[in-house]
Amino acid sequence: MTMVDILASLGPWNWIIIGAVLMALELAAPGAFMIWLGIAAVATGLLAFAIDLSWPTELLVFAVLGLVSALVGRRVNARFSERNDAAPFLNRRAEALVGRTFTLEAPIVAGNGRVRIDDSIWRIRGSDAAAGAKVKVTAVEGATLLVEVT
Repeated sequence: MTMVDILASLGPWNWIIIGAVLMALELAAPGAFMIWLGIAAVATGLLAFAIDLSWPTELLVFAVLGLVSALVGRRVNARFSERNDAAPFLNRRAEALVGRTFTLEAPIVAGNGRVRIDDSIWRIRGSDAAAGAKVKVTAVEGATLLVEVT
């Protein structure tokens, strides 16, 4: 059986199966690329059901739909990326505190202390300071805020 015979035997169900395999590959190794080719293959199969296409036409339709769906997918991914940028400190709460100034309720002794921020108490590290002093968060190291007295 030659390659031409194999390609000529591709029918609508083969395109749908190829599409399902490509989508399954996307689940196994996510990269947001195979899903769009899988959608193009399924669409090619559905079009082949509706219209009797020759195998070269099926390949051309798949190529065009693959390109179009990949471009649409790129645009969809960009929109989701914009939404993620709207909350840059989500799950990184300590980093959102950098640059803010707080008042010490207890002194910093031997370089270590604590500060109350909203409803939480944070460990801080910086130069010694008395209670009531203002400190500015300069960096985050793990769950410890690095501060400087202002």
